[in-house]
Amino acid sequence: MRVHAIPADVLEALATPVVRVGARGEVQEVNPAFAAWLGFSARRFIDLPVAALAPGEATIDALLARSRNDGRALRVHRQRLAPAPDHERFADLWVTPLADDAGWLLEFHPVEEFPGADPATAVPAALHEALKGLAHEIRNPLAGLRGAAQLLGKRVNDADSRRYLEVIVAESERLSHLVDRLLNPAPPRAPAPVNVHEVLERVRLLSEAQNGWSALVARDYDPSLPSVLGDADRLTQTVWNLVRNAVEAGSSEVRLRTRAETQVAIGEIVHRRALRIEVVDNGRGVPDELATRLFLPLVSGRAEGSGLGLTLAQQVAREHRGSLSYRSRPGHTVFTLLLPMEGDG
Repeated sequence: MRVHAIPADVLEALATPVVRVGARGEVQEVNPAFAAWLGFSARRFIDLPVAALAPGEATIDALLARSRNDGRALRVHRQRLAPAPDHERFADLWVTPLADDAGWLLEFHPVEEFPGADPATAVPAALHEALKGLAHEIRNPLAGLRGAAQLLGKRVNDADSRRYLEVIVAESERLSHLVDRLLNPAPPRAPAPVNVHEVLERVRLLSEAQNGWSALVARDYDPSLPSVLGDADRLTQTVWNLVRNAVEAGSSEVRLRTRAETQVAIGEIVHRRALRIEVVDNGRGVPDELATRLFLPLVSGRAEGSGLGLTLAQQVAREHRGSLSYRSRPGHTVFTLLLPMEGDG
């Protein structure tokens, strides 16, 4: 999939390091986040061959050529950059070809050279203390909500009411875990077998608990699908973001569909089997002016939107070695999450 060039003001606003490369392989533009990450002036890189960012590394040039031939985005893990002697950085790199063979967009997601050892990634002490105080203030009402819901659960015999109380307990616990992860950054949890239909049913229950929603969230499952390796909480948040976006786009029905795929290309890897989760809605569709920028941070079709939901959803897809894509027209929008099936390396 080729994308159109991103306006300069959008590149400058991104917190993700991004480089625009011309058709001849020269650096045409870098955003402030990229310059700050490498610790050099942005002007230093303009008109340099992109290979100068990684001397002695053939990966970037090879990715550009392959991306041009295939016409799709490609990824490399832990790309080494060395724009100056004794000055190294490492990042997961996404290479996306631009429309009309105008060049490429390089998106860098920094990683540590030695995980846990880079002092530049440490949270400043003052901010950490502030976050600890905030976490304390959040934990108290969360514990109260969870305790009240558990007490009510012992007094309520109605099955539907108990289901909604279970939602309050489960979501309170999930928020508590998120606070813990914010305060104590740790490596991602080891992947575990996840029943995606349990994830989707949890999302359906969340949608039923939303006051004021008129949209129907329907099922269209393939019950024979096996588990996938992943993080159930992260996948729940991803699908929930997609469903919520659909409802906010005016949908009266959202359909959750699961199917199996064979011989699926995700990035530069072809998987024998993959699980396809689709969120289908009948809303207004994706506006044309957002079509090429939809997954970028801070891009939203709503004035009150944060523009982070789809960015986070795409990040979760990548964490699971998968992909997130969409197709849209007014009255019919489909977001597709592809996940390699368990055991398919």
